[in-house]
Amino acid sequence: MKTLDQFDLKGKRVLIRSDLNVPIRDGQVSSDARIQASLPTMRRALDAGAAVLVMSHLGRPTEGVAAAEFSLKPVAEKLTELVGQPVALVEDWIDGVDVQPGQLALLENVRFLKGEKANDEGLAKKMAALCDLFVMDAFATAHRAQASTEGVIRFAPAACAGPLLAAEVAALDKALADPARPLVAIVGGAKVSGKLQVLEALIDKVDQLIVGGGIANTFLAAAGYRIGASLHEPDLVETARGLIAKAEAKGASIPLPGDVLTAERFHQDAHPSLRDVARVHADEMILDIGPETAGKLAAVIRSAGTVIWNGPVGVFEFENFRSGTQSIAHAVAACEGFTLAGGGDTIAAIEKFKVADRIDYISTAGGAFLEYVEGKELPAIKALRAV
Repeated sequence: MKTLDQFDLKGKRVLIRSDLNVPIRDGQVSSDARIQASLPTMRRALDAGAAVLVMSHLGRPTEGVAAAEFSLKPVAEKLTELVGQPVALVEDWIDGVDVQPGQLALLENVRFLKGEKANDEGLAKKMAALCDLFVMDAFATAHRAQASTEGVIRFAPAACAGPLLAAEVAALDKALADPARPLVAIVGGAKVSGKLQVLEALIDKVDQLIVGGGIANTFLAAAGYRIGASLHEPDLVETARGLIAKAEAKGASIPLPGDVLTAERFHQDAHPSLRDVARVHADEMILDIGPETAGKLAAVIRSAGTVIWNGPVGVFEFENFRSGTQSIAHAVAACEGFTLAGGGDTIAAIEKFKVADRIDYISTAGGAFLEYVEGKELPAIKALRAV
């Protein structure tokens, strides 16, 4: 892929597709992690004397409907604060924007435009006409072939990968293409179905695959344990059993919890009970791994040559069930090998347990992160490599 440092930006109109899809609460940005990650690209273009336009989506509005709750106005306010100069939010931008060299303008939510999701060619051409150079810097949306992520690349006068996207691809390639061994992957989350393909792909690559959350419950059921009222997917128990067998056949392993924290209700004030995994009561839900399991998994993670982390191992949002994910987070941070983490819940855990500065690379992506790990060719990456 061509990269931003290959272009002279002075006096050029630069259109950057960033990932500014951040949480908004009471009209304020509640976590600016994605904005902070995108800032260096914007600053590089500004410092080079470019007129900078930034576009992004926010949430899932009805396409073509400009709903106030999905406006990027709070993001523009946060950018104004972080950049140190006024950042205007441009509402009607598709037919042209007045922005001067050294200025930065934020374009209103791309999903307010009809044709964005369908990758409408006419819309993509209008986006391309706004700039001299298009910079794709939103890896988190690279798996979607949409007008602002893939179509515009094909019609822009010039296009390249932004520093953030290039760094994400480089980090993933380092972790997957020729990783330092042992390679340990941690995959947590509610459902096996949502991450089945990534689990299958990782088994071919890893030395150990640690599963957590509802995914681990399904694997426990596959191993013959009674898991009470725990969240799991009964129709995928046989699939999980096959993955365990496949891992064993390849000399890898999927270590399952030996002790767990349970509760009789899914609530932040629920009382935790420590159980041997073989002694979970019929009316209990497994909400976290126990301390013995956490210690064993932490030892595996700390001694890894490469760690890929996507998803928590328990309901870490509840204080009584945070300890397992906290232990995993600190183990990843303590690992001397190459550590890579990605996904919204993972980033939330990293922020909660304050380990960001000790993880080698934190991906801002969720779905794109998983699809790249699966080995899929992402549409935006494919388009960038073709220009």
